[in-house]
Amino acid sequence: MITPEFLAVAMVIAVCAVLFAGYPVALTLGGVSLAFALLAHAAGVMNLALLGALPQRMFGVMTNEVLLAIPLFIFMGVMLERAKVAEDLLETMGRLFGSLPGGLGFSVLIVGVLLAAAKGVVGATTVTMGLIVLPTMLRHGYDPRLAAGTVAATATLAQIFPPATVLVLLGDQMSNAYQAAQLSQGVFAPQSVTVGDLFAGAIVPALALVGLYLLYLIAVAMLRPKASPALSADPAAPRGVRLAQRLLQALFAPVLLILAVLGSVLGGVATATEAASVGAVGAILLALARLGPKGFAGVLAPVVTRTTQVTSMIFLILIGATMFSLVFRALGGDALVERVLADLPGGVAGAVITVMLAMFLLGFVMDAFEIIFVVVPIVAPALLKMPGVDPVWLAVMMALNLQTSYMHPPLGPTLFFLRGVAPPEITTRHIYVGVVPFVLIQLLALVVLWFVPGLATALPHRLYGGD
Repeated sequence: MITPEFLAVAMVIAVCAVLFAGYPVALTLGGVSLAFALLAHAAGVMNLALLGALPQRMFGVMTNEVLLAIPLFIFMGVMLERAKVAEDLLETMGRLFGSLPGGLGFSVLIVGVLLAAAKGVVGATTVTMGLIVLPTMLRHGYDPRLAAGTVAATATLAQIFPPATVLVLLGDQMSNAYQAAQLSQGVFAPQSVTVGDLFAGAIVPALALVGLYLLYLIAVAMLRPKASPALSADPAAPRGVRLAQRLLQALFAPVLLILAVLGSVLGGVATATEAASVGAVGAILLALARLGPKGFAGVLAPVVTRTTQVTSMIFLILIGATMFSLVFRALGGDALVERVLADLPGGVAGAVITVMLAMFLLGFVMDAFEIIFVVVPIVAPALLKMPGVDPVWLAVMMALNLQTSYMHPPLGPTLFFLRGVAPPEITTRHIYVGVVPFVLIQLLALVVLWFVPGLATALPHRLYGGD
């Protein structure tokens, strides 16, 4: 006799198999879920009337105020990319640190942090830095592996630095999971976790990760100076007061925009959606100032088109994941997951490690958005019922883990973005070998966050109080 739990497990396996075959994720999630719903109905273990909840769930997704921040943050990032902010930052920072061994690498890291905070989208940051930075680093004698690894790692910071799109989506899903976990335990006035909590929780771990990257680059500059030489002197380059003025001009507007977006959220002045609108308007003003009315008119249509494409992709995946989640729960899959996690050896630690390992491995075949929409709603409620699991800490752990999956060989999306724009001198092997030290650094950061959860929880508690 076919049991609901058997079908739930088979549905997950079928989704993975179809994804490996190369079919689009959104259509795979929706199609496989519908097929298993029909199969379960035929086997008499599920009533198709349950699918009547799907339109209401889809309406809830499309009218979710938190998710409205997604197109606004994407618009902000694409507009800043078109406004050529990165070029000025890289040129100015390169002159500031270029006289030092490894100075160009330090500049790339700093600019990567600023772009991550300003754009929040990994693909756009990777393409921008790959086109601008890699040729420059190679021209100044940098080891191709170090150059490729540095660009890939710094571009992927957009995955965890607020206002990362991943944090917005995780905040929405984690809020739902946290409330579901409390309601199932009889808490009918549940506490909530917000996107602002996650922004605050991610700042210190993200900066700590940047610090580890910087230590690695310093070590390479000291131990292998030929791999990251100092820039040759340019007599025509600005110096002294002129360099300081150039630096102020390049930094002022982007940093002001970042502070306005993050400061309004962390200060409790605005929600993430309201802050995203501030960021979008700020990006428009910055682009107008840099490009002029004619230049701005030329980039507006491509920016809107790209924003629509990325937003549509995200929401189509979310709708497919909603269908998957509905059928999976109707088959008792959520109860099965809860029992499995509770019975794992090692208790709470064993359950969290198992979920983190599963998410890491899923990064080989699934995008971060897909993992958030499919995996988090299934496992997060079960984990949050366990004693001592803080929702902000869990979300930041997941974000850092997903960031690692974005760049680990052989299928990390960042590697493919970089391969597509890298100069001919950069081979796939250079990218894969160069990124390995940074993947190990990220795994080290995960271990540190595991043992020191206060890195993620201290700032939200200080800002907002409570749990």
